[in-house]
Amino acid sequence: MAEIEKTIDTAEKPERVSKNIMKPRSFDRRKEPSEFEERVIEVRRVARTVKGGRRIRFRALVVIGNRKGKVGMGMAKANDVSEAVKKATAQAKKNMVVVPIIEGTIPYEVTIKHGAAVVMLKPAATGTSIVAGGAVRAIAELAGITDLLSKMLGSASKVNNIIATMKAFSSFSADYTAQIQKYADYKEKNATITPLVKVEAPVVKEEAAKPEKKAAAKTAAKKTAAKKSIKK
Repeated sequence: MAEIEKTIDTAEKPERVSKNIMKPRSFDRRKEPSEFEERVIEVRRVARTVKGGRRIRFRALVVIGNRKGKVGMGMAKANDVSEAVKKATAQAKKNMVVVPIIEGTIPYEVTIKHGAAVVMLKPAATGTSIVAGGAVRAIAELAGITDLLSKMLGSASKVNNIIATMKAFSSFSADYTAQIQKYADYKEKNATITPLVKVEAPVVKEEAAKPEKKAAAKTAAKKTAAKKSIKK
């Protein structure tokens, strides 16, 4: 009876499909190119004292931008450097600022203070390039600015200087910026249009012969005539 029950149980149970544990992974999972370019400005090791001792972590300061007027900054802490950079990048994407760029530079001069750091930004002529320190230069390049004059006054902290720069980029007046943009467009249109002007050929006037030259010509003619008469 026991053998019969075993045969019945095996007949009723469906066959199990064996799973392929050693299935090869697909290596076609490629990340799509991101719109923003990221740059790590600073990585520091920070520590805090707790009941069990000191807890050491890493703080990353990251700036991202698309070089078309959008820029953002983020700062985060984690136990690993790569994790801190990822968290800072995610935070930077949430804190984006649109920078008005006119002919490769900012609309007008601005000075912003954050904490002990004071940052002065000034528009520059075409071809000047970015004259700035490391922190301000990085955020200006990622924003898409090609010509800029700047000065960092007070604190040398990269965090405070970048926050002050972000405040400066977000402090431009929309109405005044629109007026400057209109003037730049009008100036560019007038530079491309060349007026049609008729250019006349210059009139060359014959100079009147001087009396001295006339007398010399007469004497030369008389001498040639006298020589001809002698030969005859």
